[in-house]
Amino acid sequence: MAAGTGGSPRLGRGLLLLMSIAICATASNLYYNQPLLPLIRQAFDLHEGVVGLVPAASQFGYALAILFISPLGDTIPRRTLIGVLSVVLSLALVAIVLAPSFPVLILACFVVGLGGNITQQLIPFGASLATPETRGQVIATLMTGLSIGLLLSRTISGTVAEYFGWRGVFLGAAIVAIVFGVLFQIVLPRNVPSVTLGYRALLGSMVQLVRRHRLLRQTALTGALWFAAFNALWATLAIHLNAGPFFYSAQQAGLFGLVGLAGILGARVSGRLVGVVGARALITGALLLIIAAFGVMAIWGDTLGGMILGVVLLDLGVFGAQIPNQVRVFSIDPDAQSRIYAVYMLCYYSAAALGSAAGVKIMSLAGWHGLTTFGIGLGVAACLYHLSTRRTDDAA
Repeated sequence: MAAGTGGSPRLGRGLLLLMSIAICATASNLYYNQPLLPLIRQAFDLHEGVVGLVPAASQFGYALAILFISPLGDTIPRRTLIGVLSVVLSLALVAIVLAPSFPVLILACFVVGLGGNITQQLIPFGASLATPETRGQVIATLMTGLSIGLLLSRTISGTVAEYFGWRGVFLGAAIVAIVFGVLFQIVLPRNVPSVTLGYRALLGSMVQLVRRHRLLRQTALTGALWFAAFNALWATLAIHLNAGPFFYSAQQAGLFGLVGLAGILGARVSGRLVGVVGARALITGALLLIIAAFGVMAIWGDTLGGMILGVVLLDLGVFGAQIPNQVRVFSIDPDAQSRIYAVYMLCYYSAAALGSAAGVKIMSLAGWHGLTTFGIGLGVAACLYHLSTRRTDDAA
């Protein structure tokens, strides 16, 4: 592939694969806790609604890191930044293993979210090294790694917890984080940033980017709505499956991550079609799948077949929408990709944290049907807003 701007190194297939694997391993840390919520609730004797703070803490930490750390990728060599973040992530995972109380656990989960910013350095790095013709496929490959980490993390954590307890999950994650932290320093190239702004000016410029680019505002809000719905489902899925009529264990609930791997197909297909069909049409179709997914789970959520079909549709829709939406984001300003992506993902993961916390709370108050109604509402809102921007989204 062609070299990136600013004297950046070339992106070959081997490097792209390594970056995808690194994204997979790092992103998994944000989602290991979701199938473990019933076990954590028992360990600390918590109310069902309170335990939703665990996934929310990780997502809020991730969102704040996007705001305050991600922009540094435009001014600091990303290999250096990733090295520091690897140390932070490893220490936070060890803190979860040793957490003596629920507040300490929450704080450690929050710091895991900060360290997870590694993924937000690798994705714009890869996009900056790609040519305009290959950017959709490169983003799809990197997002495949993210998708695998997001989905298989639940299966892995549920299985490991079955034999080694929920703390054993995070001990293994800490070891993996240390290994990849060392590997990052060996295999990642040293890029030359093209921006020389000071930190305060760098953060201030993000506000200007939001004001200047209408397309950035539109993609961020649309993505936030569907990702809030997605996380509301995954944060409550283990709770739903742990109760009647399923009575599944953490391991069995975690296996639904394998079902969700259908989302990878959606990402790969979107990556290939975005240059042919267009981003708008792909996003519209994907949002309709998300709405249909919650509808299926609302009607047949007490059956295994209904849950499998609903999860498949949801993941196809979410990951199918992500690729064309991110292609639009990375097309806005090549010299500000880290900051633009930071704004986009800040909205994305802030909504994820709110969706997780709200989903668990709604589940405790209104049950499964309340949760699925919440998901349908978010999906419909995202679709209506997306369609309402038809006349303006190309004028950013």
